[in-house]
Amino acid sequence: MTDGFPAPVAVANPSLAATVTRVAELAGKMGRDLNKVFDLRRLSEASGVPADVVKSLLDGRPAGEPCLQARFLQRLDLLRRTRLKPNGRRYTQQEIADGAGMSRQQAGALINGDRRPTMEHCDAIQRFFGVHAGFLTAHDSDALTDALLRTEQQLLQDYAIRSRETAPAPAASIGDPLARLLQNHGVRGIAWRAAQLPSDKHRDKVTEWLDMLLESVKPNES
Repeated sequence: MTDGFPAPVAVANPSLAATVTRVAELAGKMGRDLNKVFDLRRLSEASGVPADVVKSLLDGRPAGEPCLQARFLQRLDLLRRTRLKPNGRRYTQQEIADGAGMSRQQAGALINGDRRPTMEHCDAIQRFFGVHAGFLTAHDSDALTDALLRTEQQLLQDYAIRSRETAPAPAASIGDPLARLLQNHGVRGIAWRAAQLPSDKHRDKVTEWLDMLLESVKPNES
């Protein structure tokens, strides 16, 4: 077996319990079914961690920590089973090799566990399957925490949308375009949406438009 990453050292993740608590409280506030929010299969596919390990970690029980090689093989197998082609079939070794920019022999050796992965191998395979950096290598508790943080972010966005839709509009804001803008989107919402734009040029346009709006609604100086 060729050399790749050095043997990892298991590191406890003290933020997992806190993240679980926050997500549970937020889901409860929104009336979400906790069984769905903490669905083991969904969290397993999002994190790459086996479902039985997800359950142990959510219960606060130690679940062991496989070596990097075992994690890589475990999560690559999960990707091949869950990230399928549009026709519902698995990607072949040749398709993975072509998409990751490596030879079929290299891909086969990695898939079969005959070769240790390098960071370059992991990055290329993660890009091919469209998963975030570290999916194939993160410690189980870190990977699960990351998946729950993404769940929390989605819940927060849903909560903000629901709050905006249910909040009554102040009578004074009906004819005020700036007040309507802030009511409909909020300062954070505007900033978040601007951050999703593809380039500085687009963000500059938003800034220019906001400046024009602020100037148009500025109270007349006496």
